[in-house]
Amino acid sequence: MQINDPETLAEVAALFRCYEAALVGNDLATLDALFWDSPLVLRYGAGENLYGIEAIRAFRAARPAGDLARDLSNTVITTFGRDLATANTEFRRHGSGTLGRQSQTWARLPEGWRIVAAHVSLL
Repeated sequence: MQINDPETLAEVAALFRCYEAALVGNDLATLDALFWDSPLVLRYGAGENLYGIEAIRAFRAARPAGDLARDLSNTVITTFGRDLATANTEFRRHGSGTLGRQSQTWARLPEGWRIVAAHVSLL
């Protein structure tokens, strides 16, 4: 298994940047499209555990859209072969100064790369 195949790493890094832009822009359609459309996808948040795409969509639709802008640091994206990757980063929110961490597991599925598991926590 090749770790960090340059082509695969570039694909996932571009999608990670797309996700970040959608997150800070509160682009719900893009955020939804980047998550696996499955009852098996999960997202553990700072105050919620979400199981399945419907729970994730409902959370995003109901969450406040303020204080989304943030700076990232210590971002590490690692690919394992051509079909699995992890993306981990630390963030600081512009408005509140809140510090946190974000982890994503990406898988190449028949419909393309999707987040199959995510975790957000605050420090």
